[in-house]
Amino acid sequence: MDKIAIIGAGISGLSAAQLLSEHADITIFEKDSQSGGLIKCIRVEDNLYHIVGGHVFNSKNKKVLDWFWSFFNKEQDFTSTIRNTVINLLNFVKYPIENNIYQLSEDQVKNILKDLLSISKIPSETFENFEEFLLKRFGKTLYELYFKPYNEKIWKQDLNKIPLSWLEGKLPMPTVEEILLNNIFRKEEKEMVHSSFFYPKINGSQFIADRLSKELNIKYNTPISSIRYIADTRSWIIDNEKFDFVIYTGNIKDLKTKIDTQLNLKNIFNAISDLEFHGTTSVLCKIDPNPYSWIYLPNKNCDAHRIICTGNFSATNNSQGITTATVEFTDHVDKNKIVDNLKLLPFSPQYITHRYTEYTYPIQSVDTRKVIDSFKRKLESQQFFLLGRFAEWEYYNMDTAIGAAMSLSEKIINLIKGNS
Repeated sequence: MDKIAIIGAGISGLSAAQLLSEHADITIFEKDSQSGGLIKCIRVEDNLYHIVGGHVFNSKNKKVLDWFWSFFNKEQDFTSTIRNTVINLLNFVKYPIENNIYQLSEDQVKNILKDLLSISKIPSETFENFEEFLLKRFGKTLYELYFKPYNEKIWKQDLNKIPLSWLEGKLPMPTVEEILLNNIFRKEEKEMVHSSFFYPKINGSQFIADRLSKELNIKYNTPISSIRYIADTRSWIIDNEKFDFVIYTGNIKDLKTKIDTQLNLKNIFNAISDLEFHGTTSVLCKIDPNPYSWIYLPNKNCDAHRIICTGNFSATNNSQGITTATVEFTDHVDKNKIVDNLKLLPFSPQYITHRYTEYTYPIQSVDTRKVIDSFKRKLESQQFFLLGRFAEWEYYNMDTAIGAAMSLSEKIINLIKGNS
C-alpha cells in the first residue's frame, strides 16, 4: 500500500487524511499537541476560546455537505442558527448593509439612491480590483460609510491593491434592482453561505477537528525539519521515514529551509518570500448579553474590526452566569491597547485573555496565483502536493478547505490506481 505523509493536522490535512485513508497508509505530522490548526479551540476559565475567529460550518457544495455529515449527527451534535449580524455605526444596522439602507438616516438614504441610480445607467463591466468593485457596485456613499473603513481595518492596505479574484465567492454581488427590491420588501439575506450556519453544541470547531482526527495516525508534537526527494525511487524522506506522496498543509514560506527537491526553485522561493499576510490578535472577553452573531466595527475611533459573539453560538461556550465573545484586531496588539479599545465597544466587553497568531489572512497580489500554480506543477511532478490556506495562499473557509481536499484526494487516488 502506498504511504502518504500529511504535514499539518488542520481542517485541510484532516480532511485529506480521511478521504485517502482507504487508499493508502497515512501518517500526519503535527507540530502542536492537538489538532485543528486555525479552527483550534481551548478552554480558559471554563470558557471556550476560539484562538482564531469563530469558525462555523455551512456550504453550498453538496459533495462537501454529504461528506461532512457522514461524520456527525446533525441533530444531536449541532445547532442550526440564522446569522444575526449587525454593523456598529451611530446605531446598529443589519448586515449586509446594502439590504438595510432603510435603517440609515434620511440624508444617507438620499445619497445612496443617487449613487445607485447613476450606477444603473452604466453597462455591466468587469472590475480590476476590490476598491473598484465596491465603488461601482454600491456607490461612493456606502463605500465611504462602511466598505472602505471596515476593509481597510482588516487588510491594512489600499483596497485598489487587492485583486477581486482573491475574494471571489466571499462577496455579495447584488444588482441595483436587487438592492432596491431587498430594501422595499425588507428581504433577509439568505444567499450567502453563512446566512445560516451549523455550530457544535460542545467544544465549538475543536469538536469538528477532534472527530475528524479519530482513527488517524497523527504524530503530535512533531515539527518537520527535513523533507528530501529521492529521485531513484521517486519517494520522499521525512525525518528519516520514507513516503510515496506528501501533502503539505503548512506555511509555504517555511518550505525553503526544509525541502530538498533537486529542482531549481530559487526564483519561485524569492517570489514566495514576498507574499504578504496579516496576523490576528484574538481577545476572549466577558460581554453583556446580546442577540447577535457578529458585530462589525467600521468606526475609526477603535482598532478592533469585529466582535464574534461566540458565547451566543452555544451555551456550553460560557462558564456559569456569563456570556463571552471574541474581539478581533488585525496584526499584533499589546494588552494595554486592547484594554483601551474594549472601553469603546458595545456591550461592555471585559478582558479575559488574548493571543496573537502571526499567520491568519493570506493576501494575494495580481501575480500570486501564477506563482503558486507554477510551484504546484513542479512539485506535483514529484508527487508532492500543496493544500490549505497558507500552503496555497488562498483565503479558504472551512467548507472551501474541505472542497479543496476533496479535489486533491481524487487526483491522488487516480495516481495511486495508475501506479498499481
